Amino acid sequence: MIDFQYGYTDLSDKFYSAQKVYRYPDAKLLIVNDCLAKDLGLDLEGKSEQELLKNLLGYTSKKPISQAYAGHQFGNFTMLGDGRAILIGEYEKPNGELVDFHLKGAGLTKFSRGGDGKAALAPMLREYIVSEAMHNLGIPTSRILAVISTGENIQRNKLQQGAIALRVASSHIRVGTFQYAAMLGESYNQELLDYTIVRHNIPYCNNKALSLLDYVIDKQTTLITQWERVGFIHGVMNTDNMTISGETIDYGPCAFMDIYDPDTVFSSIDRDGRYAFANQASIAGWNIARLAESLLKLISQDEDEAIKSAQDKLQSYSEIYKQKWRQMFLSKIGFGINSEYDDELISGLLIDMFKHKLDYTNTFYDLSYNNFDHLRNKGLKDWLDKYVNYDINFESMMKSNPVIIPRNHQVEKALEFAKNGNFSILQSLVTALETPYELNALTKKYMVEPLEQEKVRFTFCGT
Repeated sequence: MIDFQYGYTDLSDKFYSAQKVYRYPDAKLLIVNDCLAKDLGLDLEGKSEQELLKNLLGYTSKKPISQAYAGHQFGNFTMLGDGRAILIGEYEKPNGELVDFHLKGAGLTKFSRGGDGKAALAPMLREYIVSEAMHNLGIPTSRILAVISTGENIQRNKLQQGAIALRVASSHIRVGTFQYAAMLGESYNQELLDYTIVRHNIPYCNNKALSLLDYVIDKQTTLITQWERVGFIHGVMNTDNMTISGETIDYGPCAFMDIYDPDTVFSSIDRDGRYAFANQASIAGWNIARLAESLLKLISQDEDEAIKSAQDKLQSYSEIYKQKWRQMFLSKIGFGINSEYDDELISGLLIDMFKHKLDYTNTFYDLSYNNFDHLRNKGLKDWLDKYVNYDINFESMMKSNPVIIPRNHQVEKALEFAKNGNFSILQSLVTALETPYELNALTKKYMVEPLEQEKVRFTFCGT
C-alpha cells in the first residue's frame, strides 16, 4: 500500500544504523490523520485495521534505520541519535516531494542510551493535536499520520499506556546531523551536504555550504517569527531539534502562551529560561552559528576566509529576523509593511499587555474584530487613542491573528479523557483547530482563557 524509497541509506553507514522493526501483536489504531493522508495521496479507504497497521508500523519497510546525529542540549555538546525512533522510509508525494515516515516510540535502537525506546500515549497524542494546529495556523511543521496503541504498559513515574506515533516530515536532517558529520571528517560532511542540497532542492551557485546557510537562515527566521505570531514556545530548542528544512519538530514540552510575558517558560527542565518565549530568536541564531562552525572546512580551505564568510552570513541573521518580525507584527495590528507609524506603537502595546497581564491571543482577536471598548476596559485606553488615528486593515489582521490556539489546559483535558478511552473531547478540539481563524460556534468554545486553577505551570518532554 505504501511504496517507500530509501535514499538516506545511500549515505555512508556512519550516518545510520540498520534497525529491526518491532512487532506489536496487540497494537490498536487510535488515530488516523485523514487530512494528512489526503495531502500525501494515500488511499486508506476500505483497508482493514490489520492491513493499515502492517503498513503504518513499518512491517513492510525493506530498510528501516535509526539515524545518527549529535547536538548541543541546553548548550552542552553530546552524541545522540534516534533513541526511540525508526525511519521506515521516504515516501514520494503526488507533487514529487519526498517526505520521511518516522516511527516515534517504536522501541530500542543503537542510540537508546539506557532508555527503553518507547513512548507513552499522552505525549504522542499531544504531538498530534499541536502539530495539526500548527499546520492549520500556517506554520511549517512535521505532522502525525497515525497514533497507535502498542497494547503494552511502559514504566515511567508510573505505569502508562505505550504508543507509537508515525511522524511525517520533509526530512529529519538536523543541525545536529551536520555537527555529527563534521566530527566524522570532511568527506562525510561533504557527502551529507551534497545529499541535503538535492533532497531539499536548495539553489546554489559556487559554494554549497554558504548556500545551505542562506537557506537555513531564511527558513528559520520565517519559522521563529511565525511561532511568535501565535505565542508558541517550543521549550527545547537544542541543535538536534532544529531541522534544516525549517519545520517545527520534536514538540516535547512545547506550549502556547496565555498571558503575555516575554519570559514565559513552561518546560520543567528549562530552569534558567534558556528557551523562553523572547529568547527563541537568539537561540535559533546560536544554533545556526553551530551549523556554520560545522561547515567551515566546506566553505573554504582557507580558515580565515571560511570564518569571515560564515560570520558575514551569521550577521545577516539578525537583520533578516528583525525585518520578518516587523512585517509579522505590522500584519497583526493591521498595518501594511510600508505604513508610516510611530515605533512606540508596537513597543507600547506589548508593554501595556505585559503590565495589565492580558491574554496574548484574545487581545489580538479583540483588535481584529474591533472590540475596542472591551480592550479599553482592560487597560489599553491610552494606546487605543493613538491607534485609532491610523488606517487599519482588519482583513489582514484576521488572517494573522487566530481566534483559537491549542490552549494548554484544553489540550491536557483532552489527553486525560483520551487516556481513559474517551476520545470525544480530543476530536472536538482537533476539529475546532482545523479552522483556527474562523469565528464559529465550535471555535468560540475554545476561546476561553484558563481559570487560575486550570493554568498549566509546567510541561514535560514525555520521554
